[in-house]
Amino acid sequence: MRRPTDSGDRPSRLSIFLRRQKRLIRPALLVLVLAGLVAGGVTALRHVGSDPRFAALRGRIINMLPLRVTEIDVTGCVLTSESALQEALGVRTGDFILGFSVKAARERIDALPFVDHSVVERHLPGTILIHLFERQPFAVWQNHGHFMLIDRAGNQVRDKGMTGKDAEAFRQLPLVVGPDANLAAAAMIDELTAQPEVSSHVVAAARVGQRRWNLTLRNGTTILLPEGQEAAALKRLAQMQETIKILDRPVIAIDMRLPDRLIIRENPVTPNDNNGPDQGDSPPQAAPTGDPAPTQPWLSPDNGLRRRRA
Repeated sequence: MRRPTDSGDRPSRLSIFLRRQKRLIRPALLVLVLAGLVAGGVTALRHVGSDPRFAALRGRIINMLPLRVTEIDVTGCVLTSESALQEALGVRTGDFILGFSVKAARERIDALPFVDHSVVERHLPGTILIHLFERQPFAVWQNHGHFMLIDRAGNQVRDKGMTGKDAEAFRQLPLVVGPDANLAAAAMIDELTAQPEVSSHVVAAARVGQRRWNLTLRNGTTILLPEGQEAAALKRLAQMQETIKILDRPVIAIDMRLPDRLIIRENPVTPNDNNGPDQGDSPPQAAPTGDPAPTQPWLSPDNGLRRRRA
């Protein structure tokens, strides 16, 4: 016999659906609980991190963390002092590496005197890599009695002074003298470099009227170059040096400003002789600024820098 069906014992559709979805409901609830805990933890950490009252607690937590700076590797460091670089970096071996700000350190390092720009990287678990691109001194600029290092673009390369153990490092830099000489130095020095027979005799190049150059030789002779025709004049000088050794002669000045002639001014026979160079152009022993022309270019910072590996 078939038993009659009791409609009161039949489960509802909702209960049947819940039973079928039971496996999914429990993980979803667990995810929601974990998300709430994480959100609360982040909020609490932000509050602790910004509240000065929890500074001691933050320090103890950081000291408990295992990731430490074990190595600081620096390349490209020639002119920048180790102490200045260390201070700008803002981190030392043994410090917590995750608390190190790469961006802030790079900004501080880029502000150092000799640094053009830098690359700072953090490599877990404990290495910091720094590569410096330094502004290389190109020449020494003398202006109104002041000496300063300049780069190829004429910008000042700040230094630590003109004395120190590394003073010899900059003695071979070319010397340019006078207002605007820093901006025009690169083209003049390139032309001199192309004529080594001439450049080996030159100790200074003085800018005259912000338009042309006078060269001072080691023997005190002044060469007056024509405006805008420096390359041709230097080439001509190199040819004459090869044939008649004109740069070795003890003369006051060699005037090359006229395109069709060369004027050589010899030493005066008597002190009253007025056949010297034109007043105010560029006397052999003085720059246009009135500063005595040095016997050789010089200027040096007092810091010697090497590759540092902490």
